[in-house]
Amino acid sequence: MIVDAHCHAGPGDGLTHPSDTAAHLDRYLRRARAAGIDRTVLFPAFHTDYRLANREVARIVAAGAGQFFGFAMLHPARDAGRVGDLIREAVEEYGFCGIKVHRHDARITREVCEAARHYALPVLYDVMGEVSAVELLAPEYPDVDFVIPHLGSFAGDWWAHVTLIDQLVRHPNIYTDTSGVRYFDNLVDAVRRAGPAKVIFGSDGPWLHPGLELAKVHALGLPPADERLIVQANVLRLIGRAATDASSRRTVHFAAQRNAAPSRTAQL
Repeated sequence: MIVDAHCHAGPGDGLTHPSDTAAHLDRYLRRARAAGIDRTVLFPAFHTDYRLANREVARIVAAGAGQFFGFAMLHPARDAGRVGDLIREAVEEYGFCGIKVHRHDARITREVCEAARHYALPVLYDVMGEVSAVELLAPEYPDVDFVIPHLGSFAGDWWAHVTLIDQLVRHPNIYTDTSGVRYFDNLVDAVRRAGPAKVIFGSDGPWLHPGLELAKVHALGLPPADERLIVQANVLRLIGRAATDASSRRTVHFAAQRNAAPSRTAQL
């Protein structure tokens, strides 16, 4: 089984960039199937109301018959004071098994980290190259697992990649994903120095091609057991029991919604 640990789904409401307009899954799913990807972690596109966006992702997850895992997305500043309520809803009603935060919205906060700790959820935090944040998060919340995607920088900041590799080595609760990493030798060094147990396959779909992103993992030429850690075992270990129970934690509300007319995205 191959798990793509980084994919967006559902509508945004910004209309300034694909990442805040809509994350349609039709082409992504065809490409993922062709690449042999079996399951996918979904979280919203950028949105001004993540409660609504998370509910839409929950509907897509519920309609996916076990194909998807859901992560709740939060705006640490705008959602201040209601983070715990949003995460409670996401975990207890939707069966979500992780949290997504993006530096584009706001820097991560203690409120987010405390909610992750309470529910034993991993946090995927896109630091946008601001990898210095890792030095504060890792020791302050040693019982929370943080995934820093794109090896620290989707923009291809080589120094951010190199710095994060060192942080992967030093901090047991820091992980990275492979999505959008263009400096392939930095990905090689991350696996060599930190070990395959600290690296997770992700595509950043639907905007990046999941087959191309998975090809980078195959190109590492790892032993099968090491590659399995990256494409499956690491993310399943991080999301833990929440992933196993995800399909059984849907509410009657979403069971009823499956009988309603779904949106275009939910049909994909």
